[in-house]
Amino acid sequence: MTTASSETPVLDTLAAMTVDSLDRCGLDEKTLILTRIAALAAMDAPAISYLAHFGPAAEAGLTPEQVQDVLVAVAPVIGTARVMAAAGHIAQALGIAIAVADIEMPAP
Repeated sequence: MTTASSETPVLDTLAAMTVDSLDRCGLDEKTLILTRIAALAAMDAPAISYLAHFGPAAEAGLTPEQVQDVLVAVAPVIGTARVMAAAGHIAQALGIAIAVADIEMPAP
């Protein structure tokens, strides 16, 4: 089996999986993103995984309070340690997003 050549094969594969998932999912955008955030928390996902969901979350109109509500909702199921880790990873992802935005903004 051969693979198509690409500069970013891993990102391309993840993007294709996401598109396929969206095509097969009947959830509205907000519910979909909140569900994915809950899954990331349950999996103890790294900051970069949350960072990948910031754009879609903003486009769906999610608020920080809604994300916080999801963490509160899943806490009894996934545990305190996972929820605290998720909060830390989300904060780290926000820091990354802010740093990238600062780099991309032209100086006044």
